[in-house]
Order: sequence, then structure tokens, then C-alpha cells
Amino acid sequence: MQLDDIYKPIEQDLHRVQQRLRAAVDVDIPLLSRLLAYVLESGGKQIRPAVTLFVGKLYHYDVDLLSLAAAAIELLHTSTLVHDDIVDNSTQRRNKGTTNYLWGEDRAVLLGDYLFGKSANLITETGDIRVMRLFSRTVMTVSSGELVYSASPAVRQTRESYFHWIGAKTAYLFSMAARGGAILSQAPDQAIEACTAYGYNLGMAFQVTDDILDFMGDGAELGKPLGSDLSRGIFTLPTILFLEGRVGADNIVQKTIESTDPGDIKLVMDEIRQSRAIADCADIARNFSEKACHALEELPHEESWFKLVDLAHYILERRQ
Repeated sequence: MQLDDIYKPIEQDLHRVQQRLRAAVDVDIPLLSRLLAYVLESGGKQIRPAVTLFVGKLYHYDVDLLSLAAAAIELLHTSTLVHDDIVDNSTQRRNKGTTNYLWGEDRAVLLGDYLFGKSANLITETGDIRVMRLFSRTVMTVSSGELVYSASPAVRQTRESYFHWIGAKTAYLFSMAARGGAILSQAPDQAIEACTAYGYNLGMAFQVTDDILDFMGDGAELGKPLGSDLSRGIFTLPTILFLEGRVGADNIVQKTIESTDPGDIKLVMDEIRQSRAIADCADIARNFSEKACHALEELPHEESWFKLVDLAHYILERRQ
């Protein structure tokens, strides 16, 4: 299943979202314009904007409002990536250098701040106070989730803390995309809650799959080296499940992370790949995807409904 096929019904409207994103690059400050163009030119998979538009098509489809919200969410997402790269000291994303690596942390911080401000400005243009409040809650949730996760290395090694972390940093943005689309399309309250649940579980499935790909994917397709999280001491679900029930394994993993020999990281990654951890992670991702689809059951079964289901399936099958 290809994203281009899923996106066919909203192809032109996604172009409209892209036009709004390109307009964000149109600034009079040469350095800022260059930085904005650099982080936005790759485009990404546009899953969040697509969710907003597909949800909107189930009810009152106002493409002007929905494309504003979709562009704002994509800019907010991009700002979080810029800031994440600074926090993680990352040097590569989407097969190119990160802004902090190429231009320095100070400029990357300011770029992320500008993207956040621009996204907030677009959200206010919707004129919907509920969506504005949703936007501010999302920013607070993403930021607080990262702070809690970074506060103590000890809490990073449980699946509960992992689910809380990815729920805040990834799933909440997906739920904002779906909930915002439902609100702006004048969906009834019960449908808004259903769309929110869909987005949240879709985001959880997306992140668990992303963490599986960090072990099992193709580095060239992912746009970053495999094992990048583990090498930075970040325990994602495959590592956490590998450690559960293995006495002393956490000490081995920690010593490996502290090693300067890349071969040590590879040895641990190979052990994790050969364990049941990857298959168990895939089952968990599939469960979240099924929950997302189940949340849609009470919504109108129109063309966009089936596309939202297709997206939930695509999340599990993607290679990057």
C-alpha cells in the first residue's frame, strides 16, 4: 500500500497545505528563509495533515480552515523535530545534516522557536477558540513529556514510562490532527472524541513502528543510522522488552552504551533482533492500530473513513 494511493482523494488539498508551508518560508531575512527552506523542503510523509483533511471530509469540509490547521500542525511538528535534534545532539535526519549540526545550536533553537510562533499564528487564523486551546495543550503536553522523560535515567527502562513518553511526544500530535479536523468540520461531540482516540492510537502505532525500524529498517531509507537511539542511551520499546526478565542484561546494555567501540552497540542490537522483543513490539503496534480502527466504527463509513483505516494499516507496513 502506497501513500500516494491513499492520498488520492485529498491530493489537491494537500498541495494547498504545501502552499501554506511554502508561504512560511517567504520572509525578508535571508538566513531565516534559508533555514526554513532547508527544514521544510523534504516534506515528510504528511500523515498528520492527511488525518486532518480526511476527518474533515466526514463532515462539513471547509478546506480553507482545514488546510490552515493542517499546515499549523505540520509546522509545530517540524519545530519539535528541530528542538529534539538539539536535545539529542543529533547530526542527521532524513538523509541530511540537522540544523544544529550545520548551523549551530543557537540558530537551531531560534529556528524552532520561529516555527512554533508561525504555527501558532496559523492556528489563530482559524478563529476557533477550541482549536487554539487544543494547540496550547498540545505544546504543553509535548514539552512536559520530554522533561519528565529526561529527568531520571532510571525511569526510562520501563514500558509504562515509554508509553507515557511517546504518548506525549508523538501520539498527542496525531490526536490534535484528528481532533482539530473534527472540531473545524463541525462534527458532533461524540465523533470528536472518537476521532481523538483514533489519532492517539494511530500515533502510538506510528512511534512503536518507528522504534522497531531503528533496529530492523534500512538506514538509507530511514535517513539516519540504525541504532541511533540506543547509541545515545535512549531505551525504546525493543530494548525495554529485551531487558524484561533478563537478569543483568540492563548492566550489559548500559556498559555497551558507554563504550566507544561501535561494534559493542552492534552486538547488543544483534541480540535484540534475535530475541522475541521485535515480534512483541510488532504485536503491540498492531494492537494500537486496531484500537485506532475500532475508534472509527461509529463515524460515517464514507470514502474518507476507509482512507483513515488504510492509514492505520500503512503505519504498520511502512519502511521509513
